Amino acid sequence: MTTTVTSEKGEASAIMAAEPLSSSNHVHDAGEAGQPLARRAWRYRPHRIGPIKIPAYASPPFQLGLVSFVCFMCPGMFNAVQGLGGGGQFSATTSNNSNVALYSTFSVVGFFAGTFANRMGIKLSLSLGGLGYFIYIASYLSYNHNRNPGFPIFAGALLGVCAGLLWCAQGAIMMSYPPEASKGRYISWFWMIFNLGAVLGSLIPLSQNINSSSGAVNDGTYIGFMVLTFVGAALAWCLVDARHVQRADGSHVVLMKHPTWQSELMGLYETLKSDTWVIFLFPMFLASNWFYTYQFNGVNLAKFNVRTRALNGVLYWSSQIIGAYVFGYALDSRVRRSIRAQGAWAALFVLTMAIWGGGYAWQKQYTRPEVAAEGYVKMDWTTSGYVGPMFLYMFYGFYDAAWQTCVYWFMGALTNNGRKLANFAGFYKGIQSAGAAIIFRIDALEAPYMNEFASCWGLLAGSLLIALPLILMKVRDTVPLEDDIKFSDETIEEVMPTLRHEAHDEKAH
Repeated sequence: MTTTVTSEKGEASAIMAAEPLSSSNHVHDAGEAGQPLARRAWRYRPHRIGPIKIPAYASPPFQLGLVSFVCFMCPGMFNAVQGLGGGGQFSATTSNNSNVALYSTFSVVGFFAGTFANRMGIKLSLSLGGLGYFIYIASYLSYNHNRNPGFPIFAGALLGVCAGLLWCAQGAIMMSYPPEASKGRYISWFWMIFNLGAVLGSLIPLSQNINSSSGAVNDGTYIGFMVLTFVGAALAWCLVDARHVQRADGSHVVLMKHPTWQSELMGLYETLKSDTWVIFLFPMFLASNWFYTYQFNGVNLAKFNVRTRALNGVLYWSSQIIGAYVFGYALDSRVRRSIRAQGAWAALFVLTMAIWGGGYAWQKQYTRPEVAAEGYVKMDWTTSGYVGPMFLYMFYGFYDAAWQTCVYWFMGALTNNGRKLANFAGFYKGIQSAGAAIIFRIDALEAPYMNEFASCWGLLAGSLLIALPLILMKVRDTVPLEDDIKFSDETIEEVMPTLRHEAHDEKAH
């Protein structure tokens, strides 16, 4: 028996056209079992505001929207600060040391975060993660006044712990909630909303510093980011528990009904044992944040003044929205999934050669000692020759979204089990963060920019080659429900589709 695929026209209309076949076997809502879906709980009823259909509160699209806005206001604001280069400060040294601490703890906690997220639940994991971003940005506000690097470094280490929880919970939701036919679009929706946060976040320093050519941003920039990150942490509590989420066809997310610390620690081992092939994606995980340090510090901070860096940030994150849309929807085309996976790999390889080839031509034009020299005048958007590097930076943003979208989609194509995908997300963020810690330390040691560039290009191309066997041999057109259920304590009857769709029901609404 295979997982039922929902209509590709959207979850909201499918829920409105659905009628329960049976609810007596829903352990996810055992206290309400036996009642008609419309009466069981308000969270399962869709709504309409004029011509606009709003999905049911406990539906995958609504829950993904909430998670997207949590990340919009927490990691999105963090990305806006990082995109300024050096955290918006004159020098990248303190920011680099803080980020080394961040990604060092992130790499350890992130790898095991699936265990914590599965045991603690998504709401607590996301909320604690959001508070970490709030404290991190507060440390830069403090640094603006006392120049004490201790607080940013401590806040970075703390954020590594918190972010590991947040991104693991987010990844599990994004990959396990949607039906198989919609995973690409769900990933793209998340990535677009999330990066819209970075776009709007970049507009804050742009508006605050539009008439400034100095090197550091002002207090108002950090205060604005702090308010938004706190709101994002609070918003996480509006989510429903994963066991209450119901897809349009009545199916539920495959989870552990009664997780314990022992079961989830064993689950981490069992994931690697049953899905050993995921190791072939580990180099892609490592590469996925490696290039940020070079792009933010080696390009944006090195060559541009503060207002131009802010503008570049807006363009970079805006390009990510475009990249996520293009790749997310292409990955959900009607071609067989195995063929789509191979096409995505080929597209990434071509983009790697083309975009980073252009980056090589740009990097040959300057060195670290040259831009660090006293009296060096950084480029402004009014400077002749700005258009070329502007488009290069936009393509870097497009490429990042394409890479992240494909990696998440590859993982989601291996299983639909929420417990297993939480561990996959933990592996992804842990290894990704280990790479980020390494390259931030390399940058803090002032390695030549060309060396950093070469490490980015080589790692990206090499990791694609290593991942190819998995793409060719392990991405199936569908994953049988029997396979997904093996990694949980649920039965097929508890998670299988229970709704039927009738055309005349749509008219009744």
